[in-house]
This record gives sequence, structure tokens and C-alpha cells, in this order.
Amino acid sequence: MNERIVSVSAAPYDGYAFPQILESLARCAVRYVEPAFIVGYTGPFDESAFSPENARAYEDWLAASGIGCYAFSAHIDLGRADAASVFRGRMDFAARLGARVINTNAAARSNETGFYRNIEDLARHAEQIDLIIGLENPGDGSDNLINTAHDGIDLLKRVGNARVRLNYDAGNTISHRPRQRSGGVDPAADAVLAMPYCGFTHIKDVRVSDAGYFFTPIGRGDIDCASIVRAVAATDLNLSIEMPLRLHRNAQAQPQRDAQAVPLAVLEAAVRESLAFVERHLAPPD
Repeated sequence: MNERIVSVSAAPYDGYAFPQILESLARCAVRYVEPAFIVGYTGPFDESAFSPENARAYEDWLAASGIGCYAFSAHIDLGRADAASVFRGRMDFAARLGARVINTNAAARSNETGFYRNIEDLARHAEQIDLIIGLENPGDGSDNLINTAHDGIDLLKRVGNARVRLNYDAGNTISHRPRQRSGGVDPAADAVLAMPYCGFTHIKDVRVSDAGYFFTPIGRGDIDCASIVRAVAATDLNLSIEMPLRLHRNAQAQPQRDAQAVPLAVLEAAVRESLAFVERHLAPPD
């Protein structure tokens, strides 16, 4: 088995410039970063963020930091009319940084026809640039092509291309399909079910209250992250720790960003704690 790659998502660092993010992660002995361009999770951006000039800047920053980029998040609805051209640009940007996986949403169920049209083109492009497209289950409670692991498995069978896999995130499932509601599932069990079909996975923990869903360091929330990480340990799957601590979801599962960025000291403590949790449960049992 190759060395397992454990990345840390840049999503917790919403509000900080990428060089600052890398400096902070280096202080935490992080070896891989997952850049995050996710509407609702991070500050506003447009497609100019994925320009060749910006790619050169990111390459230089990564090289100077000594931190690698294996996975890249650049979520859009792949059923959009312009999704093929827009996402190809994002794929090229990610590949230039050395990423082998690019994570995105699949599509709203209402965009199903467009998704299956676009994914053929995008899978061909992924073959050309040696990239895996990781389709991530959402967390906002809407009707998506991937609401649960079963949906994702059925979708992959229909797509039928090894370049298109799942990027399962139990931290989204807990708000998207709560198990106390009709159609809900246990997020950890659903993550384990999805695992053989994943090209990557996010580890994210959530504390649930009457006020909504609050992201926490790994191991402090209501998801059985230990069982998920132990299941990952039995595979050759790579993963990313994702803790969008500036964000929470309200009781209706809609994302809400705090006005201020999370202080670096708080972020670094959460990163160190979460890395230790993941490494502990990836380790072989005594």
C-alpha cells in the first residue's frame, strides 16, 4: 500500500490569504492542503480565480511552503448549462497544482439530464489530465442526485467511468438526511457503505442542537468519526480533514457564515487535535 495522504481543507481558513493558510498549516506539521472554492462555505469568487496567472501564484506558494496538493474542492452543480466549460477550467487549475482529485457537487435532481450530458465530457477530460472527479453529497437538505450512499452508488454505475467516483462526507449527511426524519440515514454507516465507491473522502464532525448544525474538531461532534476513519484504514483511500469552523447550518440546514474569520490560534488547535484523532484511528490496532 502506498503512503496514505491526509490533507487538511483550506475551508476552515475562510478569510485568510492562501500564503497565510500555508504558513499556519506548516506550523501544525500538515503535509497536504486541499484548496477550497465552495460557494456558501468560503468568501465570494468568480472564474478569474482559476486563471493561469493565479495558478502560477499558487504553484509558487505551495513550492515555498513544502506543502503538497493532492485534492482540490471547486464545487458547482454539474447539471448547469455551462458546467462542462466552467468545470474544465477548474480541473485544469487543480491539475496544475498537482491535484489528483477534484471534488464537486453532482447536481440538483432537476438538472439530471444536464448532469449526465456534461459528465461524459468531463470524464473524458479527466482521463486526458489524469484526474479523478469526486462527487460529494450535499448538506443543505435539497433533492440532489446524491442524497445518500445508495444514490451515489447507483449514479456511478450509470456513469460507468472509473474517473468519476464519490467523495463521501458524513458531515453533510447529518444535516442533509437526518436519521430522525423520514428518509434519513446514519451518517457513519452510510459513509462506510459508500467507501468502496469513493475516490476520496472528507472527514467532518458536527454537533447537532435545536439551533442547527455546528462544525467541530474531529471527534467532538455527534458523528461516529472513529468508525469512519477505521474503515478508511482498511483501504488505500486518501482523505481530507474538513472543519469549516466559520460556518454553521441553521435548523433548516442552510449555511450561515460568521462575520469574522476564526482566529488562527483556534484554527491551529483544532487542526492539531483533529490530525491526532485521525492518525490515532488510522493506526493498526495493538
